[in-house]
This record gives sequence, C-alpha cells and structure tokens, in this order.
Amino acid sequence: MAGLRLGPLLRYVDWETGSTATVWVEADRPTTAEVRCADGASGSSPTFAIAGHHYALVVVTGLTPGSTTTYEVLLGGRRVWPLEDSSFPASTITTPSTAPGGTGEDPGPAPVRIAFGSCRWAAPPPGERDAAGPDALDTLAARLAADPGAARPDVLLLLGDQVYADEISKATRRRLAVRRDLSEPPGAEVADYEEYTCLYDESWRDPEVRWLLSTVPSCMIFDDHDVVDDWNISAAWLAAVRATPWWHERIVSGLASYWVYQHLGNLSPAALAADPLYAAVRADPDGTETLRRFAAEADADPTRARWSYRRAFGRVRLLMVDTRAARVLDEQRRSMLDAEGERWMREEALADPGSYDHLLIGTSLPWLLPPLVHDAEAWNAALCRGERGGPDGRWARFGENLRRRSDLEHWAAFPGSFRRLTELIRTAGSGPDAPATVCVLSGDVHHAYIAEPSWPADAPDGAPGSRILQLTCSPVHNSVPGPLRAGFRFGWSGAGRLLGRLLARHGRTDPAPDRWRKTGGPWFGNQLMTLTLHGRKAALTLVQAKEGAAGAQLETVLEQRLTADEQETFSQSTEC
Repeated sequence: MAGLRLGPLLRYVDWETGSTATVWVEADRPTTAEVRCADGASGSSPTFAIAGHHYALVVVTGLTPGSTTTYEVLLGGRRVWPLEDSSFPASTITTPSTAPGGTGEDPGPAPVRIAFGSCRWAAPPPGERDAAGPDALDTLAARLAADPGAARPDVLLLLGDQVYADEISKATRRRLAVRRDLSEPPGAEVADYEEYTCLYDESWRDPEVRWLLSTVPSCMIFDDHDVVDDWNISAAWLAAVRATPWWHERIVSGLASYWVYQHLGNLSPAALAADPLYAAVRADPDGTETLRRFAAEADADPTRARWSYRRAFGRVRLLMVDTRAARVLDEQRRSMLDAEGERWMREEALADPGSYDHLLIGTSLPWLLPPLVHDAEAWNAALCRGERGGPDGRWARFGENLRRRSDLEHWAAFPGSFRRLTELIRTAGSGPDAPATVCVLSGDVHHAYIAEPSWPADAPDGAPGSRILQLTCSPVHNSVPGPLRAGFRFGWSGAGRLLGRLLARHGRTDPAPDRWRKTGGPWFGNQLMTLTLHGRKAALTLVQAKEGAAGAQLETVLEQRLTADEQETFSQSTEC
C-alpha cells in the first residue's frame, strides 16, 4: 500500500471562480492521489516519478465559492491524511467569494490577508535546543490550531531560502554522511537531488509547519540559499563555481527540486495544463532525465525558463519576481533581470490599470535598503565595472573581493535595474487609475523594516498618487549577529548617509532617482508581516515569535494603517 511521504500542501486557490484549488503530495511509491472534500468537491491524479520519488499535484474542482471545507487525502483509495494520531484540526480549503470587488466606500468582499517572510532554517527535533529561537511558522501554526476563530492568512508568501542547501543541520549532516564522504567537495552541503529531498523532508515534515501548509495556501520563490550562498552574484563568481567538480550536479538538482517542490504549486491549473515540461514529465514513466535536461538548459540559458509569476487575489495583484536565476552578470551591462524578465514584469505591473486596488511586487531582495548600504553597493558595482582604474585594475579586483565577502548583490548592486524598477513603481503608482498602494515585499536581510520613498518635486509627472512602500521581513527562523544589527541601524543614521555619499563620490556613481526614509524598524527576531487589504484600505501587522512561560507565543510588534487617509501608527513596540 502506498504511504504519504510528505505533504499535503495546499498551494493554489483560484480567486476568480472560487471553485478550484491544487494540493501537492509526495507518496512513497507509484499510485493515484485523490483529494475528497466534505462539500463534495474532489480531484485525483496519478503520481509522476523523479529520481525514485513519486509526486502528484491534484487539481480539486467543484469547490463552493465563499466557503470553508475540510478535506482528506487518499493514496490508492486508502486514506492517509489526516494522520490517525494527529492533534491538529482537520485541514481545510477556504475559497473566496466571487462577489464583485468593491472600491472606495464600498469595500465589497472580506479583507485579503497576505502573510509573508523569508529565510527559514528547519526547526530542530523535539528536545534539541533551538539556537535560533522560536520558529515564527511553528508559532503561527500553534496559534491557529488552538484558536479556530483566529484570523488566518488567505495566502502565505515565502520569499526565499525555504531550504538551506549550504547550511545543513546536524540531523541532515548525519544522513548525508551515510551516503558519502563529507570530506570531499561539496562537503557538508547538499550534493544532489536525493539530498535536496532530505532538506524538504526536514523542513516540511515538522508537524506544525506540515499542518499549516496543508490549510493555508502558499506562494514561493527561491533565493540564494535554496541553491548556494551568493548564487549568481557576479560573472567572476559564476566562472569560478562552474570550474568546480560539484557545481553542475548542485545547480541541476537545485533547479529540478525547486521545480517539483515549489514552482509547480505556484501555477494555476490552466498554466499547468499548458506547460509542456509538466506534460512530458507526467507522460514518462520516469521523468528524471527530462527534468534534469530542462534544469541544465535553464542554467546554461536562463531565457529558457521563467520562474516569475503573477497571482490575483480579488483586486490585489501580486507579481513574484525571480531575482536570482535570470541575472545578466556582464560587468558592463549588469541587470537583475534579463530583457525578457524586465519586459514581463513591466507588462504585468501596468496591464489593465484600474483593475486592481493594490499592487504587490514580491522580490526576495529588497528594493530600498538602508542608504549607506545602498550607496556602498552602488559604489562597489562602479569599482567592479572599472570606474576607478579600469575593469582589470586593482580597484576592480578589490571590489570583486569585497562584493563576495559582504554579499553586495541587492537591487542597488545592479544600478540600471534599480533605476528601471524605481521608474516602473513610480509609473504604476501614478495616474487617475493608480492603485491605493504599491508595496515591494522582500526578505533576505534577517531583519524587518518599512521604507518609503520621497519623489522630486520637479518630477515630470509629479509624485505618484499611490502610497509606495518597501516592506521587508525576515527571518522566519534564523539569526543575525550583533555587529550586523549595529551596522543596519547605522546605515539609516545621518552619519551613515554622509558616509554613503562619500562612497558614491569616490565611485563616480549617479545619485539614486529618489530618496527614501525609514518609517518603521529595524526589528530583529523570528517574524512575519501580514498585509490586510480591504477595498482601497490597507493595514500592516508585524508579529514576532517569543519564548514565554507558556511556550512560544506570537507578540504583536506593529499594527499600522497604510492607506493615504489613515497613515498613523496605532501600536508600535519600541523593542528592536
């Protein structure tokens, strides 16, 4: 009999019809996976095989719009979920109402709640000390399981570093040591697809997270640690890593496992039906080589794959943007996205103006950083392209070394991309049909903050009408050293801004097209942000997982209204 190895994960819920969802599972052998809902909705799919593992993405149809229904998972006709000894409530699928969205004074359907964060080490086994402190996802799951009336996110955005291929736990290290000699490259890091499955097992088999992901839909995008630290930071880095004996297998396995475990669930049923790779993998008794060939081609030529995608939640538009795999690394034309990726993002952001009230751009790497950090990254990019002494001079060599040691690879390190993203955001937020908010959602930097740009008074089209914000939230479960905390704080200070301007002058860099200020934070800890969007109103909440006498609890650090007529902060902790 087939058993449930991992999952279920509730992934896509259709906000257009309110009648369709997808559920991802991994079985321990070939079988047919089936999802049955209490309201009569159902779906089934045969598993497909990759590297000896068996997966299914079940499309559930017939759901009732505006309802919540429990569901169970069957493999080969035998119920395998919920688990027999589970202490958690039954997993559910909640669908939105298909009533027309409201605007202005008539907000229409219920609010849309979007929780987000990034950077999650797997929680250690029970009884083992957690050096990173309480896991925010575990703590959220415990709260929702204990209080059925608590407000649940409508979707959870995981903005990168869902797994750490280069920073494995003690338990995973022991599993890998059974397979191979860890004194040989790549050492105590993931080497192949099978070892990637160990990471997902460890992360998603965590009982709290397993239940949470079975009942809250999720959208995901990778960041560097899903493959390796500083993935695609520069052309010199890429040339060096490609010369190692272990890299080809790492990148092929990293992209292949991401496609199976994360990317497929981001897609709508219509996109899945039109995907030739998905069709080919499902049609083959063993899709391993088909998928590996795709992953190798996607690494060699990033234009062959697009990992970015668009989602809609009523009148909320979300663009999840790949800022890793499709970079242009030539120093003279560095770009965070290739030409096709930039075209896609611009078209999706500006299509059908007036059809959405809020535009969310999910990018693992923040657009707006502390000003000193921004200027340091722009200065470093200038050194590396040869503004001081030419592209082969000592300043360029110094810049490349500093770039890798200090992780100088955010939007600011791709100055042309930063300017184009800024202009796109300004354009999207301008005009009579502008949304109420344009928010860039990011993680990566292991702290949380809110930044808001100010626009030149003499801008050709004036200041945007939308409220534009950089909302950064990480980690979900990780840590940041004390010196870095001090550095991030200093980066926002007046002295930090002055130092940044001196670096910019030395690098002969153009000034940023706008200025920005920190309007919240920095906050350090394991945390999640939640946007609540209702008509053209918006509010933001930040919670942190804190250990207390009764165990880990979520502490509300910030509650803030964001819309233009209600911008005051009505509750903000002073603890950083």
